[in-house]
Amino acid sequence: MKRVLAIILGGGAGTRLYPLTKMRAKPAVPLAGKYRLIDIPISNCINSGINKIYVLTQFNSASLNRHLAQSYNLSAGFGRGFVEVLAAQQTPDSPNWFEGTADAVRKYQWLLEESEADDYLILSGDQLYRMDYSQLVTQHRQAKANLSVAALPVDQEQAEGFGLMRTDANNYIKEFREKPKGQSLLEMAVDTSSPELSPEEAKQRPYLASMGIYVFSRHILLDLLNQNPSYTDFGNEIIPESLGRGDIIKSYVFNDYWEDIGTIEAFFDANLALTDQPNPPFSFYNEQFPIYTRPRYLPPSKLLDTQVTQSIIGEGSMLKSCSIHHCVLGIRSRIESDVVLQDTLVMGADYFESAKERLVLREQGGIPMGVGSGTTVKRAILDKNARIGRNATIINKDRVEEADRPELGFYIRNGIVVIVKNATIANGTVI
Repeated sequence: MKRVLAIILGGGAGTRLYPLTKMRAKPAVPLAGKYRLIDIPISNCINSGINKIYVLTQFNSASLNRHLAQSYNLSAGFGRGFVEVLAAQQTPDSPNWFEGTADAVRKYQWLLEESEADDYLILSGDQLYRMDYSQLVTQHRQAKANLSVAALPVDQEQAEGFGLMRTDANNYIKEFREKPKGQSLLEMAVDTSSPELSPEEAKQRPYLASMGIYVFSRHILLDLLNQNPSYTDFGNEIIPESLGRGDIIKSYVFNDYWEDIGTIEAFFDANLALTDQPNPPFSFYNEQFPIYTRPRYLPPSKLLDTQVTQSIIGEGSMLKSCSIHHCVLGIRSRIESDVVLQDTLVMGADYFESAKERLVLREQGGIPMGVGSGTTVKRAILDKNARIGRNATIINKDRVEEADRPELGFYIRNGIVVIVKNATIANGTVI
């Protein structure tokens, strides 16, 4: 794995995750109370023995860059490696921003050529899963493949949203179609049975969906980028081109939890699923394959006369005489008395407010950070540093599916109320 270079794509503007991406890049969106999405692929790399990592960023990348700088010093703690940010930049030869996944890699091709890597591992920065990439790379090398694509077995309903692969009996890819429908979809069904999938499971999930995780042999990636300068996307253009010219392309079947955090609803559901017991679909409690993040050295959380069921509480939080059910509370969360939180994601705060600061705020008619006393919140996301007043009700009382209320500090997506970062919701507000 010493001769593998990982390239994590920071994604586009993140419009489907808006307003969580209003002030941050998709990979910087907080996750599970204390992590960020970018921690997932980086941790997978570290645990797989891959410690040379570039992160390509473009939109709202300040908080992402800061998080990476404060979290990962691979030359000190994990061997002679690095995690470096490659931001989109304009040059006389390349006056445009990144125009797609392949274009982003092409614009830093000169840097990739300087590396001693034999293989390039291309990853996404906004997915939740745990994978040992060394197994993918080892299969790639043993098969003498030019390109390998991680594949997730899915059913027919799920298949319509993915790029699909048709493989032969040895898992070599013979055809790739991007989000096929109807008869074109049915033609992509294959036998997905394997040591990981029983024949019964294979019948239920007969399609192989691309996970957006690729291993390119060095000369193949550079050649594809050079020979096709107008191609900007791996899934839509580079992979079909590679197939068309006869390259050896292998699928790597991954039969485990994987979630593309592409929408507010998917993000919300993935976070709350972490509280499921006894066996959540994904767990951060794995000592053999840990997920790393920034060390913050926060004090333990304090719960005073509080009822908490099926929830995750981030460190440095203070909960006072409240009721918390099926929630994820981020670091430094402050929940006051007689608050009811249900099916809610609270992202916490970037800093502490002292008792004196909170008292002065109230005396001046302001609202301290956190959730004020007597407030009820159900099926909502409270972004970082939100200030929710006393006796407010945030329950989407009119059952609205979609709404934009930036002047009031909130949006509604898929029926989920999203309070934006740094927003203030007045005392007694009803949403």
